[in-house]
Amino acid sequence: MDPYMSLTIHYINEDFAMQSRCLQTSFFPQDHTGESIAQGLREAMASWSLQEDRLVCITTDNGANVVKAASLNNWTRLQCFGHRLHLAIENAMRDPRIDRAVGLCKKLVSSFSYSWRRKKQLTEAQRELKLPEHTLKTECPTRWGSRQAMIARVLEQQRAISQVLSDDRKARHLIPTWQDTDVLEAINKSLSPLLEFTDALSSEKYVSVSFVKPVLHLFRSSILKVNDDETDLTCTIKTKILSYLDEKYNDPLTQELLDMASALDPRFKLSYVSEDNVAPIHARLTSEMARTAPAAMAEMGPTNDPHDETAEDAPTTKKKKTLGSFFKTAEGAAAATQRLSPLQEQQAISSELQSYLQSGNLDSEEDPLDWWREHQRLFPRLSKLAKKYLCIPATSSPSERVFSTGGNVVTCLCSSLKPENVDRLVFLSKNL
Repeated sequence: MDPYMSLTIHYINEDFAMQSRCLQTSFFPQDHTGESIAQGLREAMASWSLQEDRLVCITTDNGANVVKAASLNNWTRLQCFGHRLHLAIENAMRDPRIDRAVGLCKKLVSSFSYSWRRKKQLTEAQRELKLPEHTLKTECPTRWGSRQAMIARVLEQQRAISQVLSDDRKARHLIPTWQDTDVLEAINKSLSPLLEFTDALSSEKYVSVSFVKPVLHLFRSSILKVNDDETDLTCTIKTKILSYLDEKYNDPLTQELLDMASALDPRFKLSYVSEDNVAPIHARLTSEMARTAPAAMAEMGPTNDPHDETAEDAPTTKKKKTLGSFFKTAEGAAAATQRLSPLQEQQAISSELQSYLQSGNLDSEEDPLDWWREHQRLFPRLSKLAKKYLCIPATSSPSERVFSTGGNVVTCLCSSLKPENVDRLVFLSKNL
C-alpha cells in the first residue's frame, strides 16, 4: 500500500539492439496529481542526467493525471495501444444482453472455483466427453483480454458444464440458455482475433510502435469489417470498437508520430500513411535528416577495409603494395577533408531518402533492426532517425511488469523493506 513511481527508458544501442532499463522505483508519498507526477518525472530524469530534449515520446495509459503530467512537461505522449483497445472493448460491451450473459458466466465460473466436488465432476465429464481437461478461467477487470478468455473457455467446456450442473438442483439455473450461448458466441467471434495483437504489441524486445498504423488498417479492412453472414450483435460490437479506436487515434500529433514510425520501418515505409499526409511526412523526414546530418556523417568516419592489417597484426615480412592501394589512400584523404556545401548536403539528403523509399520493402516477419544494422552505412542519416523513433513501445506493458516485479520483491515476509532497499532490489531484478 506504499506509493512508488518508477522510470523505465527504452532505446536502441549502436548495434541496433532494443534495450530497456528500469532506472529507479522511488518512494512517492505526494498526492498523485498531474503537477506532482510531472515534477517527479522531471526530477527522476535530472537525477540520471537525462536531457529532456532527447526524449522522443512517453508511452502511458489514459489516466487523467498522467496525461496532464505529460502535457505540463510538454512531452510528446503516445497512448498505450493495449489499454486503448481494452477501453474500446469495454465500450462495445454496453448492452443488456451482454451484461446478462457475462454475469451468468461469472457466476458459473465461481460455482466451480469454490467447490472441489464440482471441479472433480467437471474433470470426469471432460474425460467422458473427450474434451480438453482445462480449468475454467475467471475474468480480471485489470487484465486485458481476460473476459474473452473466460467466455472462450466456457464455450469450449459447455457440454461438460451442462452435464455437471444438470444433476445439481440448486445450480441448474446457471446453465446458459441458447440465447445466452448465441450472445457469448458473438462476443467470442468479435474479440478473439483482437487479443493476439495486444500480446504481440506488448513486447520490449522488438519494434512495436510501427505496427500500430498497420494494425488499425487491418482492423478496418478485415478483422473488424462487418460481414453479411454475421449476427446483428457481432456487427454492433465490431462497429463500436472500430468507431472508438478511429475517434481516439484521430489526433493529428498522434497520427504524425505513428506515420514517422511506420515510414522508418523498412517493412512498411509509406504504405500506411494516408495520401494527405505523405507530403508532410516526407518534409519532416527531410528536415530531421538535415538536423542529424553532421552527427551521422561524423559517426560514419572514413571507410576502412576489414582486410587491412594494423601495425600490431602486420607480419614481419613487408607486404607488397598494389597500384590500387595508392588511389584508395588518396580518395580516403580527400573524403576526410571534403565538406559538403549546403546545396550538396540537400541533394545528398534527398538522394538518400528517395533511395530508401524506392528500395523494396522488407518481409513483414523480418526484424527491421537487423535491416538497419546492415544498411546504416548506406543510409547514415535515416538510420539515426530509425534509432530515434523505433525504440518507442506501443504499450505501457513495461510499466505493468515493474508492478509485478515490485510485488515479487515486497512480499508478506518482506513488507518492512525501506524505500531505498525496494528501489535497489527492483533495479537489480529488472536490469540483471
